[in-house]
Amino acid sequence: MSQKHSIAEGTLVSHLLELRDRLLRAILAVLVVFICLAPFANELYVILAKPLMSALPEGNSMISTEPHGPFFVPFKFAFACAFALAVPYLLYQMWAFVAPGLYSHEKRMVIPILLSSSLLFYLGIVFAYFAVFPIIFTFFANSAPEGVQVMTDINAYFGFVVKLFFAFGLAFEVPVATVIFVKLGITTPDKLSTKRPYIIIAAFVVGMLMTPPDIFSQTLLAVPVWLLFELGLWCSRYFIVAKEEEEPDEDEALSTSDS
Repeated sequence: MSQKHSIAEGTLVSHLLELRDRLLRAILAVLVVFICLAPFANELYVILAKPLMSALPEGNSMISTEPHGPFFVPFKFAFACAFALAVPYLLYQMWAFVAPGLYSHEKRMVIPILLSSSLLFYLGIVFAYFAVFPIIFTFFANSAPEGVQVMTDINAYFGFVVKLFFAFGLAFEVPVATVIFVKLGITTPDKLSTKRPYIIIAAFVVGMLMTPPDIFSQTLLAVPVWLLFELGLWCSRYFIVAKEEEEPDEDEALSTSDS
């Protein structure tokens, strides 16, 4: 009994040590990328501020209401960029930690999911920057009452756009989530298709909760979520279900050849 207990304790300690090593590697990766980006922090923030600056009336500008804002805010954005760029490596470290406990068919599934998750996360950020920001900032700037100058604080702007980046990055993961649910047998493509009206309503609710309280940004998030759900439904139907239908045929062919 004591021998089994010592073995279990040793296994737990080894897992904790491996988890510590994985976390340290992840943190180190983010710090290395941040060190590389830090010298260009001001230039990166200029790029981040471009959608708002392009929408502001001539003569208006951004301001800083905090003495340390002009120095710290660009570095905060550089760190956020470092974290975003390191996402594939962070996901790899997570996968490497859990991989020993996965079956072979689960391992084959994880790599495509990690790659597609990273790609869709970046696509969500790109969509927010190039498609959503110009629309909502132009609307906000033009809706200001007469006599009011739109002069956004740089720290408030940073928090606003990072929230939208995160919202759109997560929203673009809908196809991956749909495929995972079907692959795990939680649901089927046919069942999901019958729930399409509820999915559309849920997409607008998510848009309402994860974006600022205006109909434009809510709609610009909800519509892609719905379309991405349709994409995930198509992928689960034609790639996963079709592959599972082929596997019994292969097994039947092997049994025939053996006989």
